Amino acid sequence: MGRLRVVNNVTVDGVMQAPGRPDEDPRGGFEHGGWALPYNDSVTGRVLGERMAAHTGALLLGRRTYEDFAGYWPHQQANPFTEMLTKTTKYVVSRTLTEPLPWDNSVLVSGDAADAVSRLKEQQDLVVLGSGRLLGSLIRHDLVDEYLLLIHPLILGSGTRLFGDDAAFAQLRLIDSVRSSTGVVLATYERPQS
Repeated sequence: MGRLRVVNNVTVDGVMQAPGRPDEDPRGGFEHGGWALPYNDSVTGRVLGERMAAHTGALLLGRRTYEDFAGYWPHQQANPFTEMLTKTTKYVVSRTLTEPLPWDNSVLVSGDAADAVSRLKEQQDLVVLGSGRLLGSLIRHDLVDEYLLLIHPLILGSGTRLFGDDAAFAQLRLIDSVRSSTGVVLATYERPQS
């Protein structure tokens, strides 16, 4: 049985919406897009690079995150993450996309997301990046085994939060933490195996 890991940027108040760019996700009138970029540093890059290098499974992405990544990463030739992201199998959960998907090694997952992800976990490890709506469903169905949260020293007060009011109860155990030079805490939590 594989493990499902989440890697996500969040603020102290749990907001995960639009960390990368001002125009990334303005849904709900969100005006704080791009909040994570000023906090990038070599510590964060090292930890994420180590995690990506150690991952041997596939990526699991929701439609919006996939479309955003597919429009950006294949064109970043000087970035060390580009080759890894392109070569990795990317499972894309969507009700609206159709195959063929434009980015190499991308596979469309249709139907009930929780059922499909449960079947994928039986075969391999999965990592979810971003993908807030999909992630909410996975959390509600108790499918997440581990969280790597990049907790930024910000309170935004509004925006889509990682854990909504409908999140399933879960006890987590802190297994690692690193503090970046910019005050971001990279905290890894796992759900104890029963």
